[in-house]
Amino acid sequence: MTMIVAGPLEEAARALRIPRAHHVRDASCGLEAVIVVDDTTLGPAAGGVRTRAYPTPIAAVEDAARLARAMTIKCSLAGLDAGGGKAVVLDHAGLDRPRAFRALGAAIEALGGDFRTAGDLGTRPADLAAMAETTRYVHTDERDLAAAVARGLVGCVDACVRARYAAWTGLRVAVQGAGAIGAAVARALAAVGAHVFVADLDAARAEALAAAVGGSLAAPSEILELAVDVLVPCAIGSVIDEAVAARVSAWAVCGAANNLLAGERAAQVLHERGVLVVPDVLASAGAVIDGIGASVMHLADRGPLIAGLAATAAALLEESRATGRTTTELAHARARARIAARRA
Repeated sequence: MTMIVAGPLEEAARALRIPRAHHVRDASCGLEAVIVVDDTTLGPAAGGVRTRAYPTPIAAVEDAARLARAMTIKCSLAGLDAGGGKAVVLDHAGLDRPRAFRALGAAIEALGGDFRTAGDLGTRPADLAAMAETTRYVHTDERDLAAAVARGLVGCVDACVRARYAAWTGLRVAVQGAGAIGAAVARALAAVGAHVFVADLDAARAEALAAAVGGSLAAPSEILELAVDVLVPCAIGSVIDEAVAARVSAWAVCGAANNLLAGERAAQVLHERGVLVVPDVLASAGAVIDGIGASVMHLADRGPLIAGLAATAAALLEESRATGRTTTELAHARARARIAARRA
């Protein structure tokens, strides 16, 4: 039997100031998951399902909380009628994935539309299809969401190019990650004239993508510090900490990985070194715009909202130059101001 219970996570939820944290368990299929609903001021909470090995449910809820809060900022900054949420599934050898994701879907359905979801790191298309058997609130087509991310991210990179008075011709871009989003981003960047360097822990996948876009293969251990113009992390988050920030060779960082900076200090180091940074909550917003724009806002054309990400990126870069504040700080301030205005 699938249960949604807050009890086992109440202490962690209070410490992390999580309004709603749901522990979803089904022992018969090995399901152990956490759904965090961070904020619904602007509308239903939106966020993907991440599947990975976690040592404890508490570690899972901490990750879910960080990701859900980022989604709140992302949705607000993108002008969406949605808040932030996240689901994480604890992966392990005994997980019966088809049954587990059907059970997770049933738990999401029980929330009555307060949480809208799609795929994320570690969650497979078959998992999303299984969830769709038991809930209306899951987006199963990863290809269109990845394409939407790519469109928005290219616009944000263009804002960096314009701010630097650079040109697309000959622009060297390092893409970390060759999954669905990384691949879509690499193809989109190559299509507008950039030379793309690709790295992934799956060497065969990275090699195939590099060949497909006429780019170059890079080693995973070197991609973050490669001598390029723009660094585009599209894999797991927290890849740029303070130490890596001090060694980044690129003059701009604009990636789709969620929470790609390990903390505000990393943002500050990049800022002090003159590296342009488009916050990932903006650069990666194309997917949630496409999903929420269609399912909640009923927009036939989400293109203008996705195109608007570039203008927001340009405004943040200019405000950062003028004020000395990091773009991350400014992005969060803008998003929180919109939420506060709705609550007033």
